[in-house]
Amino acid sequence: MRQFYIFILLICLLIFSPAFASEKNNKPQKHIEYMNLEWWEKFGDENLTNNLLKLYEKNYDLKNMALKVKENEQVVKMQFANELPTLSLSGDLSRDLRGPMQQYGNMRIPNYSQYNYLLPITAAYEVDIWGANRLKTKSVKEQLEIVKQAERATYIAITSDFAADYFNLIKADKFLEIQNELIEIQTDIVNKTVDMYEIGLCSINELLTEQKMLTALKEERNNCLKTQETLVNSLKVYLAISNDSIERNNYDKITLIKGIPTQYNSMIISNRPDYKQEESNIKRIGFDVRIARREFLPKFVIYGQVGLNAYHLDNLFNAASQFFNAGILPSMDLFSGGRKLALLRYRKYEYEEALNRYQKTILECIKEMNSSLVEYKTALNNYEEALNRLKMQDKIYSLILDKHSIGASSDLDVLYAKEAYLMVKKEEISDKINSIISTIGLYKATGGVDLFKLEEDNL
Repeated sequence: MRQFYIFILLICLLIFSPAFASEKNNKPQKHIEYMNLEWWEKFGDENLTNNLLKLYEKNYDLKNMALKVKENEQVVKMQFANELPTLSLSGDLSRDLRGPMQQYGNMRIPNYSQYNYLLPITAAYEVDIWGANRLKTKSVKEQLEIVKQAERATYIAITSDFAADYFNLIKADKFLEIQNELIEIQTDIVNKTVDMYEIGLCSINELLTEQKMLTALKEERNNCLKTQETLVNSLKVYLAISNDSIERNNYDKITLIKGIPTQYNSMIISNRPDYKQEESNIKRIGFDVRIARREFLPKFVIYGQVGLNAYHLDNLFNAASQFFNAGILPSMDLFSGGRKLALLRYRKYEYEEALNRYQKTILECIKEMNSSLVEYKTALNNYEEALNRLKMQDKIYSLILDKHSIGASSDLDVLYAKEAYLMVKKEEISDKINSIISTIGLYKATGGVDLFKLEEDNL
């Protein structure tokens, strides 16, 4: 009897001890390394870096992806639990009410009623002879890897999109500043044209043309204000704030990153999350195909039961009430209506589809990488041309000022020259920001890897 109670105590310890085990950290872990702050610091913009740190702390999409990873980690644990034995305790209290004159052969039993107390502990274990349960665990682990790569892709996409909007906001600020200056210049031009019209030195068509130009500049300023407000609101959503302002740098302090290699090996696409996701997906479906094959094989379950069974409560813990049984249960489906064969074929088709998708992903990755590289080179070339054009326009403006100082040109000539210079300046600003954004696009296309390190690692 003593051994029986010791056995019951050990089983209870096995059952309840995992409930008291606490995880080291129940809070979803985010990955600061996915932010790649070392790369973003190369832009030399402290406000950008600080905003990215706020993004890391507050962005809801990043929080949800961290939760998604934790969810799939629990799925892996649940599947791994299927590889382990199960232990259950199920009590039963019943009362039998028998009718009169029950016949058992030649023996007749009159009506009676009695209680039945049953307290069994049942253990069962499916012997994984064919490794099906292990394969299922490997399959869900690959699914977990897919989710982890999806989390990394979210980090790359959100940080890149945030940085692009950030620099576009700086461009909008500078555009608005120049636009106000252009409106002031055009207002002076209109006033001087009005004076000339009143004394008969210009026609009404010339005056209307200048006034029309002024309204167009004001309309463009309204668009600049709209763009600025839209970008500010977008960045606030990224940072999960509503009232705070967006700290940003001044355009004049923005510099281009120089020395980025413009030729890479095509294997750099292996850094991309979508490429890694497709690799893991092929492995996952490969495991599923092997699992489907093993469904045709028999299963073997080892089971055992120990407990107490009595008809009177006061006899429940007596030695006579103890019982124990054990055995092995083989099982095999002889006919399932073709379900298992259909499942196997389904998994095979799914595997072929995954292979095709993998090949397509490779082509799309290379295409996106090449397109980003072309866009980056084009943006740099356009910026160089814009700088040359701005220098020439600056010389023209200086010549007009020199002529004006000696009385060889009018005030209107100076205003027109300055206006033309500011127009070209806007083009230079746009090309410079486009160069920065194309750099960000190239970073995104390579899978969020420092562009200076890719040449060392892949060529």
